[in-house]
Amino acid sequence: MKKFLASILCTLFALIPLTACNNPDEGGLKKIRVSEVTHSIFYAPMYAADSLGYFKEEGIRIDLSNGGGADAVMAAVLSGSADIGFCGPEAALYVLIGGSNNVPTVFGQLTKRDGSFLVSRVDEKDTFDWATSLQGKDILAGRKGGVPAMTFEYILNANGLYDGQNVSMNYDVNFNNMTAAFEGGTSDYCTMFEPVASEYEKAGKGYVVASVGEASGEIPYTCYIAKKNYIRSNEKVIEGFLRAIMRGIQYIKNTENSEAAKILEPYFDGTSLSSIETSLASYKSIDAWQDDMTMTEASFNRLQDVIDNSGELERRVNFSDLVDTSYSSKIYSELNA
Repeated sequence: MKKFLASILCTLFALIPLTACNNPDEGGLKKIRVSEVTHSIFYAPMYAADSLGYFKEEGIRIDLSNGGGADAVMAAVLSGSADIGFCGPEAALYVLIGGSNNVPTVFGQLTKRDGSFLVSRVDEKDTFDWATSLQGKDILAGRKGGVPAMTFEYILNANGLYDGQNVSMNYDVNFNNMTAAFEGGTSDYCTMFEPVASEYEKAGKGYVVASVGEASGEIPYTCYIAKKNYIRSNEKVIEGFLRAIMRGIQYIKNTENSEAAKILEPYFDGTSLSSIETSLASYKSIDAWQDDMTMTEASFNRLQDVIDNSGELERRVNFSDLVDTSYSSKIYSELNA
């Protein structure tokens, strides 16, 4: 956690000169600067809302940037170079535990479980078992202290597996380089997000044997955060933003994957329609998205369990100190009245 906070501070100082770059409203639309933790088909509903004009119908134009990590996203929100951050809520949790009096609020949740899939070197689709198949194996599952790795460790421990005892977690490889390292012969298993997992399997390089998100249960994996004063000053914008994404969720869930893939294709240059379609099918199969965008206290507590299990949680915090569910609950009720 201390390393995470230090990383935020370093990035924050680098961003300070950019805080005056917020352009005024353009073309009658309110511009919202959104910093996303990474660009992924896992977040398809947000891109669908943009492609289908749902944001525009709310009088909004989103200016999307790839933060490249939760620490950078949090720094962008704290510095004012982003209006809304899109990352795991643990980023705000660490800031709160660190004693800051300027903790951003989580006001909406998009994904409700880990979006990675476990890839094996051998075909064990019909025989894979968490408790037995990983015994004595070496696994690439992310950086130590990162939520992907902590979630994976949480699953291992629930199945009687412990790093350094009867299984080995390989933390030596940067998250972005894990697939390349696995292809080069490192470790027995590797976690991959879509479309990488499916493309890797199609190429005959490995086999997708399990969903990490299914095994871990519901966790508030990726959420929208903003400073309290921004939310208070822009309540209608926040509501419109949530309404657009909720409509995007329903579109993705209720539309044939082949059709949805077409409207998402411009957002993923170099990714084939078939890969996008396969990715959507994978994420639908694990029920990846939170329909009402409202975080539950139970899932928030499970996230704290996951972090605590890895020894990275200095203290637990109250749900209400970090999360405001009033906006998402209101908009979901209106859409489903």
